[in-house]
Parts: sequence; C-alpha cells; structure tokens
Amino acid sequence: MLAIGSPTISERTSTSCNALLRELQQIWNDIGESEADKDRMLLELERECLEVYRRKVEEAANAKARLNQFVAAKEAELATLMAALGELNVHLVTQTEKKLPSLKEKLASVTPMVEDLRTKKEERMKQFADIKAQIEKISGEISGYNNLNNSMMSSLTLDEQDLSLRKLNEYQTHLRTLQKEKSDRLRKVFDYVNEVHSLCGVLGLDFGKTVSDVHPSLHGANQEQSTNISNSTLEGLEQAIIKLKLERKARIQKLKDIVASLFELWNLMDSPKEEKNTFSRITFILASSESEIVEPGVLSTGMIEQASAEVERLTKLKASRMKELVMKRRSELEEICKITHIEPDTSTAAEKSNALIDSGLVDPSELLANIEAQIVKAKEEAMSRKEVMDRIDRWLSACEEENWLEEYNQDSNRYSAGRGAHINLKRAERARVTVSKIPAMVDNLINKTLAWEDEKRMSFLHDGVRLVSILQDYKLARQQREEEKRRYRDQKKLQDLLLTEKEAMYGSKPSPRKANSFRKPNGYRANGNGSMTPTPRRNSVGGATPELLTPRSYSGRQNGYFKEMRRLSTAPLNFVAISKEDTMSFASVCDSEPGSPPQC
Repeated sequence: MLAIGSPTISERTSTSCNALLRELQQIWNDIGESEADKDRMLLELERECLEVYRRKVEEAANAKARLNQFVAAKEAELATLMAALGELNVHLVTQTEKKLPSLKEKLASVTPMVEDLRTKKEERMKQFADIKAQIEKISGEISGYNNLNNSMMSSLTLDEQDLSLRKLNEYQTHLRTLQKEKSDRLRKVFDYVNEVHSLCGVLGLDFGKTVSDVHPSLHGANQEQSTNISNSTLEGLEQAIIKLKLERKARIQKLKDIVASLFELWNLMDSPKEEKNTFSRITFILASSESEIVEPGVLSTGMIEQASAEVERLTKLKASRMKELVMKRRSELEEICKITHIEPDTSTAAEKSNALIDSGLVDPSELLANIEAQIVKAKEEAMSRKEVMDRIDRWLSACEEENWLEEYNQDSNRYSAGRGAHINLKRAERARVTVSKIPAMVDNLINKTLAWEDEKRMSFLHDGVRLVSILQDYKLARQQREEEKRRYRDQKKLQDLLLTEKEAMYGSKPSPRKANSFRKPNGYRANGNGSMTPTPRRNSVGGATPELLTPRSYSGRQNGYFKEMRRLSTAPLNFVAISKEDTMSFASVCDSEPGSPPQC
C-alpha cells in the first residue's frame, strides 16, 4: 500500500498498520490459519483499504469541484456587481486575478468583496428608489395624477443591471428639473391666487369659494392636501382671472354711468356736500383706470345697489322739482348768452317753458334735456367767438377812452395846476394813442369777423344784429363825425373872422364867452383846488357830443338799432360844446352885418 500525506503522517500510519498487521498475523498463527487463508484475507484487507481510499478520493474530488464552482459563482457575482455599479476597482481585480495556491484562499479573498458590493448595491438601489419616488410624486402633481407620461415613467423603470453613478446622476438631474418646474408652477399658482384674492376683494366676492371651484387644494383652509399645480389648475385660475376682470370691467362701466348720473343730479339739485361725501368711495372712479381701483368692496354689488338707489331717489326728487330746474337752467342759458351777446333760443323761453309744463303737453325731462343741449351749444359757440369777442372788448374800451378824451378836451381848466391834472394829462396822452388805433382796430375786427363767418358759414350776430353791419355803421358814423368836425372848424374860423372885423369897425365889447368862462362844464366836477377833473359819461345824439353807434348802444334790440340809425342821420353832429350865448351872439353878428356871407 502507498502512503499518502506528509511523511510524519505516512510514517505514523505505516507504523500503526505494521503493528496491526503483526498483531493480526499473531492472531492468525494462534488460530492456525493456513497460509492460503492468510493470503486471501490479506488480499481482501488490501482491497477494502483501496476501496476506502478510492471513496475518499472521490469525496475529495467532489468537494473540490463544488468549491471550484462556488468560487466561480462568487467571481461571476463580483463581476456582475461591479458591472451594475459601474465600478472598476483595480485592487479587487488584481486580487481576483492573482494566482492563489488553493480554492479556499481564493474563496476567502472574493467573499468580502462580494459582500461589500452587495451592500453598495442595496444602498444604490435605495437611492434610486427614493429619487424615483420623488420624480413620480412631482410628475403626478404636475400632471394632476391623471395623465402621467407613460414614456417618461417607462424610462424611469429601475434596471438593476445599471446602477452606475452616471445613471444616478441622470435621475438626479431629472429630479432637479422637475423640482424647478414645480417651484415655477407653485410661484405661478400663488401669483394667480393673489390676483384672484385682490379681484375678489374689489368685487366683494367670496375668495374661498372662487378658488375652491378651481381646485379644493387652493383654499388656505384645506391643509390636508398639497397645493395642486397641474395644467388644469393653472388653466382654471387663468379662466377665473379673465372672468373676474371682465366682471370688474362691466361693474366699473356700470358704476361710472351711475356716478356720472349722480354728479349730474347733484349739480341739478344743488345737493349739500355732506350728501355727496356719502359716496366719496366711488366718485373717484370717473378719473381712475382699472388698475388703480383696488379698494376692497368698492365694486361690490351692495355698493352698486346703494348708488343706484341714490340715483333713483334723486331722479324722483328731480321729477318733483323739474319746473324749478327748467327755470334755473334757462336762466343759466340766458346768462351765458348775455355774457357772449348771443340771442338765446326762444323755443325754451321762460314764459313758454312754464306754460308748456303747466299744460302737460311736454315732458319736463325732455324740455330740460333740450335746454341742456342749448347750453352746450351756447358754450361751444362762445368758445368759437372768444377771439372776436376779445377784439370787440378792446374796441369798446378804446371807444370809452375816446369819449373820455373828447370830454377832457372840452374842459377849459384842463391845463391848470390843480391836483390830479398831471394824471389826466398822462391819461390823455395814452388815450390819443389808443384813439389813433381805432380805425385799424375796426378794420381788423371786420376782417376777423368775415373770416369767422366764412369758416362757420353763418353770420356773426352781436345781440341779434350782425356785427359786420354794426362795424360798418360805426365807420360811417365816424366818417360823418369827422366831416362835422371839419365843418365846425370852418364855421369857427369864419366866426372868429367876423368878430375880428366887427371889433375893427365898431370897437371891442365883452364877449359872452368870457362872461361864461367860469361856468362848470357839463360832465365834470371840481376838485379841491378849483381845477376840473373829467368824469366819464355817455352823451346822447342830441347833446353836444353824440355817442357813436357800438354794440353796447344796440342793447340787444334790432328795432332800437334802426331807430338810432334814423336819429343819427337827422341830428346835427357837433363835437365841441358851444354855449347858448355864443350861438346867439354869433347869430346876431350874422344878422347885423349887411355884407355877411349867406352861409352864416
């Protein structure tokens, strides 16, 4: 038999076998076994030993094969884990590829690495699961848990064969993208909700009900459900905002109409300030844009109903005071027409309007509206006539200065050294400059009036008379006055000449003019030191200095205008005051002088 194992074990086994064999032979000798039986039994013994060795060898071979297979499985698992985790540890690879003396040593070196990679895999899978759960949750919030993107979710299916850091980074990147989108959507939802809150406050609507109709999670009282940020929620909020803005626009327009009616009624009824202050919250909207109206409840139905009720109350009150209002507005119309020298419409005259209202033939509201339209028309016409009216005022002012200057020139004491004489001298100088501009002023006024008439295609009437006719008559009267002045100067020269000749023939005698030199002239008053200060007056046509025809002289009556024109054409126009005594002495001279000229 061959010895197996180390020399010590073989020697010990061989020694034991030899001792047992000698002991067996001794037993056989004592028994008396034959040599053939001894050989036969020794052969059987040897065969049994071989069988035991063979069985042990087979068991050892099987154990080696299993161990080898186990090591191979570990190495395969190691390779799979390394591939799944995307790790390539050079140290581990070196250890696995290193030629180790036995399978157990190789197994002992691979097993810790596999266990370590298993732990890493479990941790990695947990990371993937957490990220995937967050992605699914946010995706569900964005999509409303109704229409999840199947392609997106299939791409997120966890693949245990690919747990690399690259794949983990992809999941994390996708998660960050979704988190940013969620943040943007949340901010957008909050902005929409704030806008809805502001609009509901202005309109006086229930904010909670409004947002709950879009989604229950939007109401602050609902803490059990996170804020919904799905597309349907955003679209619902957008539609709610559009609807609220349209409602706000409609209410603003309605309230503006009501406020306009309030202002009109307040002005008509002369409402007190305290009554107007009751609606101070809404009166400002007439001059405000939609974005400026932010006061809570200012557009509520209650506020609109309150304002409407006030309009209705004032309307009823207006109906009871309509006659008074008609008369008041007619007076305003007549005042406007008086200021602008326009003839008011006679269809709404006070007496006629009063009679129509009493008879019940005309609705007072319609009559009032007609008068209002006439007031608007009168104001518009006044604006268009303003430039011409300003020129008329300057012309009339110049005529007043001319009248004053004529009275001043008739004052024999105007050059005295009395108090105020220098002031009158300065005024006379300014008046002469102004009077010198009157002809050009009238011509310019005529041209401006004709241009206005061409533009408006209507006559420019001043108190019912065409202004151009008044100006032309004024020019004619002025020319006649200048002619009378010239004739008077000629008569004065002739009178002086005759007096000189008479004095030369019969000797001088006291002149009636000197005797009356201390008489106070008509239209003047004496001041404190005896000097005479002129006072403005209006002379009649029959007086010493007749008044020229101006728009003021017509007094708004065309008949008076024609009467004045007839009187102007027949009355003598003398422009220097001649005393009665001077006239009588002048006549006596003419009568007593046999060779006097016949024109005297």
